[in-house]
Amino acid sequence: QRTMKFSVTIPAYKSRFLHEAIESVVCQTYADWELIIVDDCSPEELAAVVMQYLSDKRIHYYRNEKNCGAINVVDNWNICLSYCTGDYVICMGDDDRLLPCCLEEYSKMLKAYPHLAVYHAKTQIINEDGEVTDIQENRPEYETCKEVLYHQWEDQRKQFIGDFLFSRKWLNKNGGYVKFPLAYSSDWATANLATKESGIANGQIPMFEYRDNNNSISRSQNLKIAVRSCNSSYKWYAEVFKEILPPFFGKYFIRNMTDMIYLDVRQSPIAGTVYWLTHCKGLSLTYTKIAETCIRGIFASIRNKKSR
Repeated sequence: QRTMKFSVTIPAYKSRFLHEAIESVVCQTYADWELIIVDDCSPEELAAVVMQYLSDKRIHYYRNEKNCGAINVVDNWNICLSYCTGDYVICMGDDDRLLPCCLEEYSKMLKAYPHLAVYHAKTQIINEDGEVTDIQENRPEYETCKEVLYHQWEDQRKQFIGDFLFSRKWLNKNGGYVKFPLAYSSDWATANLATKESGIANGQIPMFEYRDNNNSISRSQNLKIAVRSCNSSYKWYAEVFKEILPPFFGKYFIRNMTDMIYLDVRQSPIAGTVYWLTHCKGLSLTYTKIAETCIRGIFASIRNKKSR
């Protein structure tokens, strides 16, 4: 079987924007691609959306026998990867879009920087109506891993798994996408790990569109899992990149953990406070910090009730 230059993968669960996601691949100006769609045992009729495209031999559809679910969503990313034959892989959401120039721009970047494990597409943020609401900041054409880690937290960069193009050989050699529950930091972690070897090349014009919509995986209903996933990610970074991490990197994770504990307590003041004060072992937070966060959440809940 002939190897494709690009494998575009869609770990799919929602049908609403799937047509747009597929169409954005079909409309690429660069034709040497395959599209791998893996239905995560969705209750929605994804097959009905996909079937109209299967006359194109570059498009392949698979359905998981069991649902990976939101907590283990990275498993489906890696299932998608297992079906790929391309030299390079994109993992996009079922509601995201490639801009028509995406693969062509990536092919230019590959010629300019042929020995990298990862490349980044400048990304536009779109809403549910497909309107552009934001755009990523300009990035240098090339960055080292140390530079990426610095700007990632100093500039509070927004980036998503679909922003990145990975060497399939590198992904397979390193066990696929880095897995944290709820995919918490899995996109950043995988890209950073790939960047560690030889840096990253950044696209200079918009190539990808990430859809910010109400149907995205919500961590608000999995806050306890999200806090521990954030904590695991924090420890992972501290170990894997300990020699080149900026000194302020931990503030991001600490703030995220306390923000989520605050929301959990605000939603359920008594149960939340009891849980966090008795289940704080292993968290990279002091007992005092957790207690202070719980108190803030309790008072916020009281104020919310009074304002109703």
